[in-house]
Amino acid sequence: MTKYILFDTETTGNQEEDRIIQIGAMVIGAKGSVEVYDELCSSDVAIKTEAMEVHNITPDIIEGKASFKSTRFWNDLQALNSENNYLIAHNISFDLGMLKKEGFENRMKLIDTLRCAKHLFPDENYHRLQYLRYSLELYKKEKEEADRYNITIKSHDAIGDVLVMKLFLSKLVAKVKEQYAGVNPMLKLEELTNTPVMMKTFKFGKYKGEQIEDIARSDAGYIKWMLKSLELDEDLKYTLERVLESF
Repeated sequence: MTKYILFDTETTGNQEEDRIIQIGAMVIGAKGSVEVYDELCSSDVAIKTEAMEVHNITPDIIEGKASFKSTRFWNDLQALNSENNYLIAHNISFDLGMLKKEGFENRMKLIDTLRCAKHLFPDENYHRLQYLRYSLELYKKEKEEADRYNITIKSHDAIGDVLVMKLFLSKLVAKVKEQYAGVNPMLKLEELTNTPVMMKTFKFGKYKGEQIEDIARSDAGYIKWMLKSLELDEDLKYTLERVLESF
């Protein structure tokens, strides 16, 4: 029976040396059964101040905690690591990358709710999970959902973000059913996860809100500078490269 593993990590930072210090997950199984994981863990890597600013996890909170590989989630993840199951996260490349640092070699199908959001909700100003939480009014349903699983909702807390992601996943499934009648929603979300997004407008910078194709015509130098000088997400980089090629 297929299982769906929604997960999120909080880490010591976002650099190569950084590691997981909190894991939140919900494993959804047959007939809607849900197993919840909310675990703090220790790390030999010091927590960066910038990371503490985001997730509020300080060194004293994880002092004496077991390592990530001693968590219940890590142990259960090995048993779930099958091509029959789905591993799901918002910006999955980051969180899966953190698992890989611990030696995890994924065999599951992947769904990135961030990329799927860009495909299915292209008119949203932003696609961050916390933005979607409010723009799609997920927050109106989260208390009932949280109470059901005895979860406390907090921004940038692993299990809190997973619960919001679960609500958003339902929105994605509904949108797939609306746009692609007769198609298996999870298979479509997997397909969209593996399909780069052509972005329409700039979300930041001096041309924020303007059409990318228009700027490619009027100021191609700016786009070339962005590609050369900025660390861009995969979809924006893909878009800018394709747009330049078309002129």
